[in-house]
Amino acid sequence: MKSISSILLIISMFTTSAVVSFATPGDGVSDFQAPGQCPTGLTFDGEHLWLADRLSDSLYALDPSSGEVKRAIPAPGYIPLGLAWDGEFLWCIDGEEKLIHCLNVGSGLTVRTIYSPTEHPQGLAWDGEYLWLTDERDDIIVKFSTDDGTTITEFPSPAGSPQGLTWDGKYLWCSDRIQDRIYMVEPEGGEVLLSLNAPDKYARGLAWREGRLWNVDYQSDRLYSIVVDDDVQFKLSDSHTEKLLLTHEFRNYGPGAVKTLDVYIALPKDRANQKLAGEINFNPEPLEYIRDQWGQKVAHFLMKDLPLAIRQRITMTVVAELSDVRWFVFPEKVGSMNDIPRDIKKQYLVDEDKYRIRDPVISKAVSEAVGDEDRPYWIMRRVYRYVRDNLYYELVGGWNVAPTVLERGNGSCSEYNFVFIALCRAAGLPARYVGSVALRGDDASTDDVFHRWCECYLPGYGWIPIDPSGGDRKSPASVADYFGHIANRYLITTEGGGASRFLGWSYNADERWTSEGPVKVHVETVGEWSPVEDRDESSRQVK
Repeated sequence: MKSISSILLIISMFTTSAVVSFATPGDGVSDFQAPGQCPTGLTFDGEHLWLADRLSDSLYALDPSSGEVKRAIPAPGYIPLGLAWDGEFLWCIDGEEKLIHCLNVGSGLTVRTIYSPTEHPQGLAWDGEYLWLTDERDDIIVKFSTDDGTTITEFPSPAGSPQGLTWDGKYLWCSDRIQDRIYMVEPEGGEVLLSLNAPDKYARGLAWREGRLWNVDYQSDRLYSIVVDDDVQFKLSDSHTEKLLLTHEFRNYGPGAVKTLDVYIALPKDRANQKLAGEINFNPEPLEYIRDQWGQKVAHFLMKDLPLAIRQRITMTVVAELSDVRWFVFPEKVGSMNDIPRDIKKQYLVDEDKYRIRDPVISKAVSEAVGDEDRPYWIMRRVYRYVRDNLYYELVGGWNVAPTVLERGNGSCSEYNFVFIALCRAAGLPARYVGSVALRGDDASTDDVFHRWCECYLPGYGWIPIDPSGGDRKSPASVADYFGHIANRYLITTEGGGASRFLGWSYNADERWTSEGPVKVHVETVGEWSPVEDRDESSRQVK
């Protein structure tokens, strides 16, 4: 028996080591069964994990290495929910009476009781000075005094069903049972900085212990130790292979003649979110392949003496594996402005006609948005917030310059980008845009609208996507979903820092012609998608 036990122990140690080595943020690296059937609150007292169970009306002290119950004490109410440890006492929410009790765990006695500042308290956390709670009905996070329960500040919760709450020494972490995600929340204003997949389907209580999150799941009745940062910069998931047929059509209805037509089509390449399968095919073949000043490769087509009313068609066929990619950008791991490479600054801090970074409107906006902030991560965050606060989405025609768009107060996705890039560059942070063809609806669809968004250079991470128009949402979680995340419905064709000498301010494709006499032309570019294979649910991770 001893030899069998030893073998099992060795296998267990090897398996655990292997899991940790390849773990990515959000992965559960160990788990064990909760002692009760209805686990709710969770906290860590420096030695034990304390778990509340609303069915047994008990609070359990657990060994975090094994899950063994070291002791149990009666809960101070009949619906024990969130727990928090303040360094000396254990605080527990009583969901029935809307009270928050302070317990001496040594004696098991309640030594103080205060009223909850909200009607539907759920999670509880201690930041070293104040208590915080989530309210699952009002969808808010509240900081309040332990003297009398007075609210000090409150802001919206990340999403619609906030549950557990914990404090890591600098940020709050909040679980949401509907989204099945756990969010890292900036405590000054509630901005979501990062989100992780919850390890199971009903993420409830949260605790922080030695650089790891702990989560108890209400559905599976299990506790999970979750990796937060394992030097993995991004993770790919939900991959599927699609074929894109991009068609560019040009037609001249006269009465004059089109003498020459130059068409430029941007070539996609391998990126974090996309892997090309095989060669890119054109029909007809291009005259040449060339690159613009931003390094973007384009196919150049030249036609002469075009006949009237005849459709001139060029197609590009691309097969690519598209993946959902999510970056894990931790503010403290982003370098300083001095860490940005000189060549990146030289290329992506220049002014362009659409940006006008020295315009008084832009200068004033940068002062309001950034102030004296000099850290790249927080410059990006402040600009992202400022653009959302000062623009609303509306297609009004044309692509106007950034100062005009800001003064007008609305814009298209491209105009949001112009403003965002202008403010970033004026603040000294390199920024650019990418353009794409998008899946619209299901895997067999058509796109003739297209979409572009921005990328900022964050030292230590490189180019990180930010979509200022997509992120103009109400809930903090939805806003966060457009920073450091690309859905698996985009094929990026174009990288640009400004006007391209071939594509102009367009992306995907552009054209120029010379004519003799009056002409009326029709130009259309359409992307048609068709699935190549079923989705691959496996995930890839990149260190």
